[in-house]
Amino acid sequence: MSNEQSEIEAAIHHLHESHADDKVGQRLNWLRAGVLGANDGIVSVAGVVVGVAAATPGNIVAIATAGIAALVAGAFSMAGGEYVSVSTQRDTEKAMITQEIRELKEQPAAELAELTGMYRKRGLSAGLARQVAVELTARDALAAHAEVELGIDPEELTSPWVAALSSFVAFTVGALIPLAIILLPFGNAVVLTAASVVIGLFLTGLISAKLGKAPVFPAIFRNVVMGSATMLATYLIGLAFGVALG
Repeated sequence: MSNEQSEIEAAIHHLHESHADDKVGQRLNWLRAGVLGANDGIVSVAGVVVGVAAATPGNIVAIATAGIAALVAGAFSMAGGEYVSVSTQRDTEKAMITQEIRELKEQPAAELAELTGMYRKRGLSAGLARQVAVELTARDALAAHAEVELGIDPEELTSPWVAALSSFVAFTVGALIPLAIILLPFGNAVVLTAASVVIGLFLTGLISAKLGKAPVFPAIFRNVVMGSATMLATYLIGLAFGVALG
């Protein structure tokens, strides 16, 4: 292999590595979204069951019914929202790919010049950028343009069903924590639930901060304070209604 060809292959390899890093980042974003979905499940259902427990102390049927209803409604709401959002994103990606296919067919020279310019912006010399663009266009013009110009992989479009299922499961897992704890047949149910929620919020705050490479303490502090405030507010509302009804 000539030195020139070696340079081209090295440049292509480096560009593919950069794209692989982008894919890892996308997966981490999905994972972080799952953690935040679990966080929503914890806070939402904890707020409902604590409020109902304050209004109707010892009424396990009412607490369980409200908690299960909140879990089901929240999980389906999260899944539906993700499905609609990602479906819109996928439709947009498909439209962009369709347009790119048309442009490659109608004006290949202009598209090659455009690809060369984008590789120049990534730090390649003019000559090497042109050679890389020519070689990648020969291999798979659509993949080359979609990767650099659009930031997507035509073979790996986002699945709305996967996003919906992930959100549904994440919310459900989080919601089961306060729902299960408050139904335990011993101890102070509200206190135990509050403690379990704080622990859950601590963990989701920690994980989301680690995944996002953000400062840990502020993320945990915000998470715990906001979740605790939600529980306190719903508890006081439930308590007020319980006294009024009593």
